[in-house]
Amino acid sequence: MVEQAVFLVGGLGTRLGELTRQMPKPMLDVGGRPFLDYLIENARRHGLSRIVLLCGFQADVIARHYAGDPNVTVIREPAPAGTGGALTYAADALDDRFFLLNGDTLFDFNLLSLIPAFQGLATLALRAQAPGKRSGWVALDGGRVRAFHGPETGPGGPINAGVYLMSRDVLDHIGPGVVSLEGAVFPALASAGALGGHIAEGYFIDIGIPDDFARAQTEVPARRRRPALFFDRDGVLNVDTGYPHRPDQIEWIPGAIEAVRMANEAGYYTFVVTNQAGVARGYYSEDDVQALHMWMNAQLQNAGAHIDRFEFCPAHPDGVVARYARPDHRRKPNPGMLQDLMADYPVDAARSFLVGDRPGDIEAARGAGIEGYLYEGGDLAAFVKPLIEARR
Repeated sequence: MVEQAVFLVGGLGTRLGELTRQMPKPMLDVGGRPFLDYLIENARRHGLSRIVLLCGFQADVIARHYAGDPNVTVIREPAPAGTGGALTYAADALDDRFFLLNGDTLFDFNLLSLIPAFQGLATLALRAQAPGKRSGWVALDGGRVRAFHGPETGPGGPINAGVYLMSRDVLDHIGPGVVSLEGAVFPALASAGALGGHIAEGYFIDIGIPDDFARAQTEVPARRRRPALFFDRDGVLNVDTGYPHRPDQIEWIPGAIEAVRMANEAGYYTFVVTNQAGVARGYYSEDDVQALHMWMNAQLQNAGAHIDRFEFCPAHPDGVVARYARPDHRRKPNPGMLQDLMADYPVDAARSFLVGDRPGDIEAARGAGIEGYLYEGGDLAAFVKPLIEARR
C-alpha cells in the first residue's frame, strides 16, 4: 500500500518578489493558512499519511511550522541540487513507492488513480490541455510517455502537472550534482520506455505566478468545501453475510469499488457510516473493525479509490458487553455519525447524499439534512452514477 507523499518545497519563488524574500513559497499565506497545509491535507485525505518535506530555502520556517506533527519528516537540502538532486538527499527516508508533488501547485484530482495506471519506474499525472503557450507537452502512447516537447512547438498534447507516483529505483537514474527530474531524468526514462503517464481532470493552480497567487486566496479555500457521499457498509459495499469482521468474510458488492472511485473522481468526500452491533454482542472488537477498514481501504487503493473516513457505532441496547450495551445517538437510524463527519469536514450538504440498504439508513440521512437513497441490489456503480451526475 502506498502511504508516503514527498513534497518538493525548496524553491526560491523569485517571480513573487518581496513575498518570498524571507518566506518559502509553499508557506505563503493563502486564505489564512500556509499553502502547503492544503497540499498536505489533500494528500492525507487520499490515505497518504506519512509526509516528507524536501526543504531548501528558509527550511527553518517549514521545520518550525510542522515540528509538532510526528508524521511529517523535514529533510534539509545542504545545497541547491535541482529537483532530482533534492530527492537523493531523502534516499534513506523513501518507501519503495511514493508520491512526489511540487509544493507550489495544487492539482485537485484523485491522486490514487495513478496507482492502477502505474508503469515503468514512475508515472506522471498529466493535464489534458496546456494553458496558453507557457508549458511544454508530452507525447503519450499506450499509457507511456515517449517524449517531451518544448512550448515553442505549440500545445500539441497533455502537459506535466507536477504530481508523480515513483519507484525508489528512480534514484539509480539520478546522477551527482545538480539534476532536474523534468529536464534530465524523465526524458531519459521516456526514451527507455520506463515512464508512464495518466491524464487526469481537476482544478489546477500554480501560486508561483502573481495573478494566480492572488486568485488562490479565494479559490483554494473554497475547494475544501465539497459534496459528500455516505455509504452504508454491509449490504451496500460488501455482501451482508451476518456480522462480517475479517477480510476472508468480505465479498464486494458488484460495482462497489467502481462506485467509490466514481465518487473520488467526482471530487466528493467519500465516507462509510456503519452500525457494528457485533461489538456490543461480543462477536468481535473495535480493533477488529478498524483492522478490517484498513484492509478495505488497501483493496480500494489497488483500484485507485479510497474512503476518506470510516465511521462505525459499536453500541446496541441489547448488547452483552457492558460498555456497549446502551442506546447511542450515533447508531442509525440516528444521524450522529453523519453529523460528526459533517462537523469535521467542510461538507456541502445540499449536494451530498447517502446510499443505504435499510430504511434506518434513509432516516439517518434525513436527520442529518441530506438526501438518502435505498439500494436494493444490482450494480452499485450503475446505481450511484446518475445520482452524482444529477448534482454536477
